[in-house]
Amino acid sequence: MGLKIYNSLTNKIEEFKPINEKKVNMYVCGPTVYNYVHIGNARPVIFFDMVKRYLEFSGYEVKYASNITDVDDKIINKAIAEGKTEKEIATFYEKAFDAATALVGSKKPDYTPHATDYIPDMIDFINELIEKGFAYNVDGDVFFRESKIADYGILSNQQREELESGARIEVDSKKESPHDFALWKKTETGIKWDSPFGAGRPGWHTECVVMNHKLFGTQIDIHGGGMDLKFPHHENEIAQFNALYHTHLANYWIHVGRLDLEGVKMSKSLGNVVYVKDLGTKENGMIIRMLILFSPYRANISYSEDLFNQYKTLYEKYVRAYKQSLYELQYRDALSSKVCEEDINSFKEFMDDDFNVQNVLSLLDNIVKQMNVALRSKDYDALATKLNTFKTIMDVLGVNLFVELMNDEQLECYRNWQEARANKDFEKADIYRGKLIEWKII
Repeated sequence: MGLKIYNSLTNKIEEFKPINEKKVNMYVCGPTVYNYVHIGNARPVIFFDMVKRYLEFSGYEVKYASNITDVDDKIINKAIAEGKTEKEIATFYEKAFDAATALVGSKKPDYTPHATDYIPDMIDFINELIEKGFAYNVDGDVFFRESKIADYGILSNQQREELESGARIEVDSKKESPHDFALWKKTETGIKWDSPFGAGRPGWHTECVVMNHKLFGTQIDIHGGGMDLKFPHHENEIAQFNALYHTHLANYWIHVGRLDLEGVKMSKSLGNVVYVKDLGTKENGMIIRMLILFSPYRANISYSEDLFNQYKTLYEKYVRAYKQSLYELQYRDALSSKVCEEDINSFKEFMDDDFNVQNVLSLLDNIVKQMNVALRSKDYDALATKLNTFKTIMDVLGVNLFVELMNDEQLECYRNWQEARANKDFEKADIYRGKLIEWKII
């Protein structure tokens, strides 16, 4: 059947057909690096990392880009408030973002373009829009003529008269229309660049579309981000790309729902956030990853301590089952590389259904039950097959159980423990068991 994806551009499930067979170009809007990231910010980071892993598992060659917005009013204001340069602020919080990305088990994208590295390209892009009548300069501020794009609103599925309800449209007497948006902002405060329009800096919507085009050179397969970026950010990206290149920026648009805190949108300004850095342990990072992946990706999640604890229990159950099975197989010298093709096919079937990870969760629960049955019945061939299948699926999801094979000393202790138990030498067994507990083997 093949992969099917809900395409936000058409609002329907579609068969995934990349532009170049078995090669996928994917761009996801990344962070503005002015503060620490919270678990709501981490949701797209986790989801699209899983998408890339699954596409590669399915045989695609994937080039994944996610930008770093390192020039923005928020960065400028933070730099002024702390008496630092914008570069210092952006560098510090980009490192914090990388640490948060690692903590939740996501790999760095193949490309992480920085807005400040593409300023000349952005100036050229804006110049071309002006020359072709799609943009206009008013006293150093450059705006895009939204009215020049016939299908503006195609992504957010809104008519022009409805657009104001979905965006904070600033009242600006310089604009020909309230719907026109900034491509270049005249500024006398903070970092700025010289341009034919005057000193200033590019607008956010232009940054992403230019970096995307410079990296991939043409229309891409997948563009993604949070649901809140659909309008106006992604809509405005489409408009600019369409103006110069006469085609849509991406064939498939994937949008991820919010992660709210007990039903209220997380906001750094309100202070109702859970920062990734405060999760503390790598295991907690995996629990958040599972919580996010095992929820329908287009729906909002209402995060709570109770919800976290539910997934903590699940994660610990998975670790326990995997650890017991792995170490018993190692002790019995019964490890193998076989997987259950029926389970793998079920996994593919669920994932090909618009990344239906909720059904994958049921599959994993069933595999764990079968591992426990095989362990109790000492069916080590079945146990090894189910263990490998479980690990294969968890690797595609990017969930790390942090369980390694025993080293020689640990294996010898485990062997002695088993033999002492078999010989009913409980005094010795307790000694060996104490060491195994200390090593977190059992």
